[in-house]
Amino acid sequence: MRTPEQERLHRRQRLAATLRIFAEQGFAEGAGGHVTARDPVRTDHFWVNPFGMHFGHVRVSDLLLVDHAGTVVAGTGTVNPAGYAIHSQIHAAHPGVVAAAHTHSPYGRAWAALARPLDPITQDACAFFERHRVFDEYTGVVLDVAEGKRIAECLGDGIAVVLRNHGLLTVGGSVEEAAWWFLAMDVSCRVQLLAEAAGTPRPIDPPAAREARDGIGTPGIARLNFRPLYADIVRRRPDLLD
Repeated sequence: MRTPEQERLHRRQRLAATLRIFAEQGFAEGAGGHVTARDPVRTDHFWVNPFGMHFGHVRVSDLLLVDHAGTVVAGTGTVNPAGYAIHSQIHAAHPGVVAAAHTHSPYGRAWAALARPLDPITQDACAFFERHRVFDEYTGVVLDVAEGKRIAECLGDGIAVVLRNHGLLTVGGSVEEAAWWFLAMDVSCRVQLLAEAAGTPRPIDPPAAREARDGIGTPGIARLNFRPLYADIVRRRPDLLD
């Protein structure tokens, strides 16, 4: 069992590693995108990547601790206004959510333009079956906490939201879960786009999709899948732990 201080370090290390992994996946684009982790000591605060810093450069020491009002209380830098509007409301509305991830990934954006939930057309996509929703409105860049609150409401007890004309957002009870769900969801978007371009995919029947979901869509499986990614990025980019 980790102490609160040890848990804080654990979350910050996984958060920095997630940003490095996302950079290598091509999810970093300009100043957009944000991943957050609830602080285990000040539970109404969260850690986030600095606004304007490339995902591929973020170290543990670069992360910012932000309070419920959007004030940086630890670290040097500023917070992405859209990131605060969305993540503050996700963390406030869902106490069980430890981490949330949102970036402008190419396939996530392409799928979001269709304003549809993913279909269970592959075993991996079944992890999201009946566990994600579509936020079916777009009024511009999310700068108003009221819209962040609506996104949080749309999430419900799921693990992901397709933000229409915007991209994907995933959450988890750990940084590892939120990160893995984002990676897996973006791949599922890509696969469905490819399948529909080639023909008409045959979805998995609901009972079988639920059985697959209950087997591969658990928090434990998400953490397991993230583990080798973390080990790999730390071995290749050990400076992220600085």
